[in-house]
Amino acid sequence: MAGAKPSATDTWDSTLPGPPSRNNFGSSDLSPSGLLAFASGSSVSVVDSRSLQLVSTIPLPPPPGALSPFVTSVRWIPLPLPRDLLSSEPSASHLLLAVADRHGRVALVDFHLRSVVVWLNPSSDPKLGVQDLCWVQARRDTHVLATISGSSFLSIYTNDGVFWKYDSGSEVLSCLRRDPYDSRHFCVLGLKGFLLSIKVLGDTENDVVIQEMQIKTDSSDLLRLERDAISNGSSPSSSSSSSPASAAFPLYFARFAFSPHWKNILFVTFPRELVVFDLQYETPLSSTPLPRGCAKFMDVLPDPNKELLYCAHLDGRLSIWRRQQGEQVHIMCTMEEFLPSIGMSIPSPSALSILLSHSDSTMHTITKLHPDGTSSLDFDNPFDFYDQSLLLSKTTFISLSDDGKIWKWVLSAEGVEDSLKNVSDLDIGTEAAHPEAIQKKYSSDLDQGLVVATTSRSRGPTSTSSLGKSDLSFKISLDGQLQLLSSTVSTLAVPSPSLTATLARGGNIPAAAIPLVALGTQNGTIDVVDVSTNAVAASTSVHTGVVRGLRWLGNSRLVSFSYSQVNDKSRGYINKLVVTCLRSGLNKPFRDLQKPERTPIRALRTSSSGRYLLILFRDAPVEVWAMTKHPVMLRSLALPFTVVEWTLPAVPRPVQSGPSKQFPPASEGVTASADSKSDGSHEETVESFAFALVNGALGVFEVQGRRIRDFRPKWPSTSFVPSDGLVTAMAYRLPHVVMGDRSGNIRWWDVTTGQSSAFNSHRDGVRRIKFSPVVAGDRSRGRVAVLFNDNTFSVYDLDSPDPVAQSLLQPQIPGTLVLELDWLPLRTDKNDPLVLCIAGADSTFRLVEVIVNEKKGGFVPQSKSVKERFRPMPMYSPILLPVPHALALRMILQLGVKPSWFNTCSTSLEKRPHLIRGMASSSKDLRSYMIQLPPLGDPVVPEMLLKILEPYRKEGCLLDDERAKIYADVVKKGYAARFAFAAAVFGETSEAYFWLQLPRAIRHLMNKLMRKSPQKMPSPPSASGVDETSMPSKISSASSSPHEARKIDSMCDGSLRLMAFEREELWTRANERLPWHEKLEGEDCIQKQVHELISVGNLEAAVSLLLTSAPDSPYFYPNALRAVALSSAVSKSLLDLALKVVAANMVRTDNSLTGTHLLCAVGRHQEACSQLQDSGRWTDAATLAATHLAGSDYARVLQRWADHVLHAEHNVWRALILYVAAGSLQEALAALKEVQHPDTVAMFVLACNEIHSEIVTELASQEEEEGNGELGTVMTDLPGLEPEKEEVAAVCEYFQQYQRKLVHLCMDSQPYAD
Repeated sequence: MAGAKPSATDTWDSTLPGPPSRNNFGSSDLSPSGLLAFASGSSVSVVDSRSLQLVSTIPLPPPPGALSPFVTSVRWIPLPLPRDLLSSEPSASHLLLAVADRHGRVALVDFHLRSVVVWLNPSSDPKLGVQDLCWVQARRDTHVLATISGSSFLSIYTNDGVFWKYDSGSEVLSCLRRDPYDSRHFCVLGLKGFLLSIKVLGDTENDVVIQEMQIKTDSSDLLRLERDAISNGSSPSSSSSSSPASAAFPLYFARFAFSPHWKNILFVTFPRELVVFDLQYETPLSSTPLPRGCAKFMDVLPDPNKELLYCAHLDGRLSIWRRQQGEQVHIMCTMEEFLPSIGMSIPSPSALSILLSHSDSTMHTITKLHPDGTSSLDFDNPFDFYDQSLLLSKTTFISLSDDGKIWKWVLSAEGVEDSLKNVSDLDIGTEAAHPEAIQKKYSSDLDQGLVVATTSRSRGPTSTSSLGKSDLSFKISLDGQLQLLSSTVSTLAVPSPSLTATLARGGNIPAAAIPLVALGTQNGTIDVVDVSTNAVAASTSVHTGVVRGLRWLGNSRLVSFSYSQVNDKSRGYINKLVVTCLRSGLNKPFRDLQKPERTPIRALRTSSSGRYLLILFRDAPVEVWAMTKHPVMLRSLALPFTVVEWTLPAVPRPVQSGPSKQFPPASEGVTASADSKSDGSHEETVESFAFALVNGALGVFEVQGRRIRDFRPKWPSTSFVPSDGLVTAMAYRLPHVVMGDRSGNIRWWDVTTGQSSAFNSHRDGVRRIKFSPVVAGDRSRGRVAVLFNDNTFSVYDLDSPDPVAQSLLQPQIPGTLVLELDWLPLRTDKNDPLVLCIAGADSTFRLVEVIVNEKKGGFVPQSKSVKERFRPMPMYSPILLPVPHALALRMILQLGVKPSWFNTCSTSLEKRPHLIRGMASSSKDLRSYMIQLPPLGDPVVPEMLLKILEPYRKEGCLLDDERAKIYADVVKKGYAARFAFAAAVFGETSEAYFWLQLPRAIRHLMNKLMRKSPQKMPSPPSASGVDETSMPSKISSASSSPHEARKIDSMCDGSLRLMAFEREELWTRANERLPWHEKLEGEDCIQKQVHELISVGNLEAAVSLLLTSAPDSPYFYPNALRAVALSSAVSKSLLDLALKVVAANMVRTDNSLTGTHLLCAVGRHQEACSQLQDSGRWTDAATLAATHLAGSDYARVLQRWADHVLHAEHNVWRALILYVAAGSLQEALAALKEVQHPDTVAMFVLACNEIHSEIVTELASQEEEEGNGELGTVMTDLPGLEPEKEEVAAVCEYFQQYQRKLVHLCMDSQPYAD
């Protein structure tokens, strides 16, 4: 059989990663769709964060002629699911992962192909290891990758390589982050507080704009670490000055994050300080020292929905902070444990990184905006144990520790609704005002496994006037855990097919071994891997040191040993032997001696039945033990053994005519269980082992009961015994003994006939030889895997005429040293593959399939899983489906399918937290599952898509129960809610926020079109026609109303602030920023404060501030001119003209802000907004327009802002909201067509029409109640979306073409099988 070339999708399926370590710099990334990527050793692994299952592991190929370096940074590309089916073939570009390593190489890895797509920087330089990565959007269809390499080099890559470089000199750069408000903008932070703000306007060197800033911080700890590094002998040129920050200073972290709620605000953590930094003012707004008793800061994570900060600490704890009243100062509420001390090994593991799940936060936003009105507390349901109405926020965290564990935590904030909606109303106690004095008490609830802060959980309503710290409580709960390999693998053991089980079945049919592999690790833990699921099935801490030997005793017990050297004069060794029962989890030591021994244990060898154990010592006799319930030593053999091996079960015969002649007839009555208690029936079992002595002599002994005797084999010729080569490895399967020596010679000998042969491998000395499993019908019975002392391996067929010429060498795992190997003994049929288990020096455990090439007599390696991957539970990641099938599911969710369609037979439990009534049936008419036939597109398409998705639905791998329940609540709330849910499922957060804001934008537009009175829709107390003199008092009185601020803040919850567009929203948020800058000093700060005050219409405060300028200030005359102009009570026409000329001159001299203020002084707000927009101050222009403009004037500002957001910032979803609010629906359609989203254009028309009809119906009922006839002013169709328009008809045709192409692609795609 010719070995077929492995398909790309099977290439890496069978790699189990080792634990991440500090050498990986804590690199990890959680995509918006819920896929966790993290680095461990030289590999990148992907985990589904919802079901906590390993998806795949990709080892990064090594540099030429070198070992694989550590992977040090990973980052998902921020691309949505590709939808331009009509212009290009579907690709998996949304699953691209940027990966960088310790040698400075940067690659893009495609997870559908599971291989490197392109090397952005293939050159390898160990001094320029990559510290961090960040994706930046340079154009609408172009993303570039920013990297920190070495200690001070910043580079930006396109597919063609580097196009921009920067050297920060002595500043050690630490991390990169992208601005959520502008995808072209990112910042870089250094360990000493150096901050670089960078905007990428294109993909050439001249398109990069930088701004350097400095955050003042105490760097004394860092300077001490630098001095220590130099004094320890490392020269400055080779240590901290060239190595990445995390390599030079592994426990010194400087991290920052952009605020998701406030533009230009950064949260920065240094080891002992939390700083809030304002990019616009280039100054810190607050600085909070590390609270007393807390470990140093490691990272900072802002909550996307609420104004909370989460700070990770070096000891694995998480501190929770919230913003204080009216300023950007944060106080610590409580501290939570992310590495529980119960059941932890000694020394305790370290936390490497903590990530926040934006996917779950987006879903929580959807459930809060579209709650299920029918929910009630079911006291009979054990899962329904708390009142959801008290749940203010629910945040999911993923943490990684260096013992190979991935933890999933859910943090719930409970209390009254206003506790987090308006933090400025909170009455903070004096205890919380001083972080140093925080004293926290814990009440441990072992039943729920929770650590609860001492906060009251009152269920009754609380008045908003007395809100205090006790109205908000946090509760942390462990939601799941994934165990990977716990440490570097030191040894490996596979269970042999039980000899007794084989005999009990007649001797010719082999008993299949269990699909488990035991791995001993360097921290004393034994990990048992289930190879059928590629997962760690059990992990037991057995030894305090390295597990140096490990063997199976039958199918459910393990024996292992470790040793340690004592420090007294004898320099003896303490040997520790332990039997571990996998069923009970108990560890039973045996052969406990009172005093140290002269020599350590060298190896263990167990017979295939698990009944006998050989203990080999260094320069001492070999002990033979009977491994009964209480192990008994049978004999001590004082011979100078070099290697000993038990026989494997004999090769089965093709004819099943009784027990095999290879075994004594007396063993027929042996029971099938190798682990049963010792009784008389076992005394007849005969097993043999082969050995080699120091002088090269060979022999075979038999063990029967307590008797050990010479087997008396047929000896080979005298030339067979080597004269110079010491035998170092051996394998024995009746009747063949295969040996390898330290010179690379391999010999084999038939103990029944005396025939022998030998060849030289031309390799290093031989360390291990392993016979491959053989079943009836195999052509060859002499295949062996040989591991050499240089950590490489080969597979030879000893039955072939020239084993060396037809061997399989080791090209399939380049760059990885092999520590241990063995064959996986699961073959029962000749068509089953030959699979090698390999423990690599990079801490990975791999299964490598070896395909026999019968034509050439050689081998072809193929790394893949043994069989179809079995998963104990479905993996809920629709993003991993083939692109056409993922788009089909997306369309089904958008058009609306009955929730019962998601039910399968595996989800029929009545009492569950997320029960959906009804059961789906494949025999029913699938169209009946759609809640309605869509008014757009081909009505047959949904049925065809449901049929295509049926295999996934039966497996239950589309949506998990919790999300299916959310969909059941959302599906009744209209198109926009369903579209938001579908976008959130596939990780498209901005699109989800757009659909959530669309109803408000349509209402805003309708309000403008109908000229409704201000009483119906609250607005800021100013309009273009209001007299300027009355403005300040009106605004100041409005700004003092906390109720109004709370009402407006609740409209724009959390990350929806990214989509803010309404006048009252923009104006209120601008007012809220004013107090943050009141205490700042310096002329530049004063100029920016004056601008803010004028933008919100507070002219009195602006004049007061301008008049504080000193006469010798260079700003004195411009300030005086503005103060006079602003304070003039009467605007004369001549003054108008003069001021316009002065303003124009000031604009010409690049002093646009001053000119803008003069225009505001004479009421030329429209022109002032245009000037601000021309100078790039888009948010300020919107704030000014929200304060002074209304109607079409305000809409013009919004529309120009939308054009900028679309074409310059490339944020189509934010641009769409602004277009809708401005009434430019046709521009919105054109924008969606431009980005080639044919499905979204149609969904946009559907949602707008549905929301419009709801508003019209609502107004009609109001008019009937009030009895007046103003309804005639309501337009029957939204302007720009009338059905008779060509653009709308084109949308329908475009959508039908898309549906037809999608159906064809789905039919052509194979169903996803992992």
